[in-house]
Amino acid sequence: MRQLVKFNSANMNVTFFALVAAFGGFIFGLDAANISGALRFVSAEFELDSIQQGTLVGGALLGVILALFFTGTFCEKFGRATVLLAIGCTYSLSSVVSAFALSYEMLFVGRFIGGVAFASITVSAMYIGEIAPAEKRGKFVSINQFMIGLGLLCAFVINYFLVKALPTSSWLTEENIWRVMLGAELFANAIWIALIFCIPESPRWLAKKGRDGEALSVFEMIASKGSAQALLTGVKVSLENNTDLDTFSQLKTLFSAKLRFVVFIAVVYAVVQGATGMNAVLFFAPMVFEQVGMSVENTFMQTITTGVVGLVATLVAIGFVEKLGRRTLTLAGLALVVVAHGSTYIGFKQASYEFNDSAMEELTAHFEEKEISIALLAPFSGKRFSSDVALKTELAKQFDKKTLPLVSGVIIEKTISNVNAVLVLFGIFAFLAAFNLSIGPIMWVIFSEIFPNKVRSVALPFAALVQTISSWSIQQFFPWQLDNMGVANIFLLYAGIGAFGLILMYRYLPETKGKTIEALEVELTNNTMKGQKNSNA
Repeated sequence: MRQLVKFNSANMNVTFFALVAAFGGFIFGLDAANISGALRFVSAEFELDSIQQGTLVGGALLGVILALFFTGTFCEKFGRATVLLAIGCTYSLSSVVSAFALSYEMLFVGRFIGGVAFASITVSAMYIGEIAPAEKRGKFVSINQFMIGLGLLCAFVINYFLVKALPTSSWLTEENIWRVMLGAELFANAIWIALIFCIPESPRWLAKKGRDGEALSVFEMIASKGSAQALLTGVKVSLENNTDLDTFSQLKTLFSAKLRFVVFIAVVYAVVQGATGMNAVLFFAPMVFEQVGMSVENTFMQTITTGVVGLVATLVAIGFVEKLGRRTLTLAGLALVVVAHGSTYIGFKQASYEFNDSAMEELTAHFEEKEISIALLAPFSGKRFSSDVALKTELAKQFDKKTLPLVSGVIIEKTISNVNAVLVLFGIFAFLAAFNLSIGPIMWVIFSEIFPNKVRSVALPFAALVQTISSWSIQQFFPWQLDNMGVANIFLLYAGIGAFGLILMYRYLPETKGKTIEALEVELTNNTMKGQKNSNA
């Protein structure tokens, strides 16, 4: 039974409803940061290789891929708010299974279930896009990315203090710390489930189901009474012009020639957003900072900085998305992505690793403190490696899978030289800022705007599916790429993808700010790629 919370002004109502819907993004942020912090300890616990590490992290996105095949149908049948409630319960199940996992396989199942719940971001964007006024829709949909950033920051802070307390804690150990990280999400899940009962169903969905009285009541909460009836009338006219379609018919319409341009824009944006490397930095943050030569504690400290940078950039995006528009922010952000990844590539390119007397002395002391056989270090004495790939190849031969995750970071820290840490850190933080300032939040704004009412229930999940597959490929293969390509070449690849996206977006991306969903439907379905290119060139 819903107990709706109503404020005195329409703006406050929309803000509250949007924040609650976007709270799933906060849970997503918590989960992403928690698994990035837990991965080192999980890898040692279950003796994982690089492919298994990627599979474990990418398992969540495999769950998303499965969920997105059904999300549209469920949203159409049961409503957006009801699906969000089901997703909140699924998150809770994922947290329990993950925290109490007894094996790698059981933890993968927990991560997979959590991935099913990641569909909340798509449903949130759909819900917010349907309740927010046209002139403020970009700002409200961007709340999704803000909540993700807030969740990341909270988890990074918690993980840092857990790792900092690890050496002196009487109950926290390297064997159970990851369970604490993954189980902490339950508290946030419970809050979200309670809040979902306080928001109404989407008025556009209610109108589509013929529940005009309920739809009008919701419109009166999120708009002035004078405009509420006009909004409902506009939705009804749009629905009358578009016959009610089942899921298969919606998919057929989505891929028709009339919507070809809209689908092209969505696919390009989704691929570029996913493949420029955010999930590598997001889910493997401590591993990335480890490559610079930081201690374990410092890598977790730097993740807090990444959380702050991402959150501040998202706030800037929210403030400017209606002023500068979606197109300007996207192009500026992608240009900065290319510069940022180029900087990271240059910073890492000349790095080398030398086991000199000083490094051997410090490593010996560390191994003795951790009760690891110092005989394992002997073959490396006096050696120098010209690349991180060569170093990791030899480390994998010498150390077993249980020990390697716990020693690789300190070995890199003590032996690395010629790395330009300033360029690397600038590149990583500039990329985080660029992503959260532009393609991170703006993608969901674009998705919530460009699809016609008659196909929205399948179009948003389809676009999210493309983005998810793109992101999954990054997560799945990042640990393997670190071992076989080297960190410098990985970021060079991301820079190339960003440049490719920048060219396509410059030529084809339309501006959508300040227009109703119904108006955009008329404009975009009557457009062609040729016409758009000419109008934006």
